[in-house]
Amino acid sequence: MAMLADADARAAIRTEDVEYQRQGGRALLARLYHPSGTGPFPAVLQVHGGAWTSKDRTDNDYIAKALARSGVLVASIDFRMPPEAGYPASLADINLATRWLKARALQYGSRADWVGAFGTSSGGHQVLLAAMRPDDSRYRALPLAEAPETDARLAFVISGWGVLDPVLRYGLAQKAKNAELVASHDAFWGGEAATSDGSPPAILARGERVFLPPALLFQGDADEWVPTAVTEGLVAAWRKAGGEIELILYPGAKHGFMTGKPDAPYAGKAIAAMQDFIRRHMG
Repeated sequence: MAMLADADARAAIRTEDVEYQRQGGRALLARLYHPSGTGPFPAVLQVHGGAWTSKDRTDNDYIAKALARSGVLVASIDFRMPPEAGYPASLADINLATRWLKARALQYGSRADWVGAFGTSSGGHQVLLAAMRPDDSRYRALPLAEAPETDARLAFVISGWGVLDPVLRYGLAQKAKNAELVASHDAFWGGEAATSDGSPPAILARGERVFLPPALLFQGDADEWVPTAVTEGLVAAWRKAGGEIELILYPGAKHGFMTGKPDAPYAGKAIAAMQDFIRRHMG
């Protein structure tokens, strides 16, 4: 395991890369951000964005460090993406990583029932999908030999500017003639049936039996890829299905409004809202 130097000596946090699984001889890593002290700490599995096809575990580094400084253990994971694999391979990786983190929670100063998830953009979509279907046989396809009985149910889930409706997002990308986003969508989803299968609004509209942990959604009300009406519709459907969910809309903010921008408007408020939400929903 490779130890990484933290640039901020005052932070009193420690970071390390740990292998959480192997695929075809290749290690998939989780970057752990350890808070100072002995805990127990709430824990968050972080899933990066990148239109389902790009970026890695270093995405949202400043957010992970801010959470760790406030006493939250963060595990930011790499997962399979196109061209290596499309849907649902990444969901299987996220499901496995959830079980892996829960199984090691005590070792890392946390508790299994205090493990939640956070994601942004396409990662914000994937954490919701993973939270809703912890027992889906496709998502749970990868065994965890060290803890075969551990489940992938989350204590809470947080989606930041999540691509909540991939079906709608695809149409918007086509209308905008955004060839890069269209190509990324096609590479990950592979077709209309899979896109609908993996759409949280469509899942709730179909009345599928799902697990609904407490959820926090936040985004800008000027998000060009996630219309406010879609987000409000998902919130209403989540509540109708019996789940607890909170929504924060930041005036004038667009998609990815705080990606890599610690000093961005609302960045501080969004991180504070995440910290508060996590503290209120620890298992």
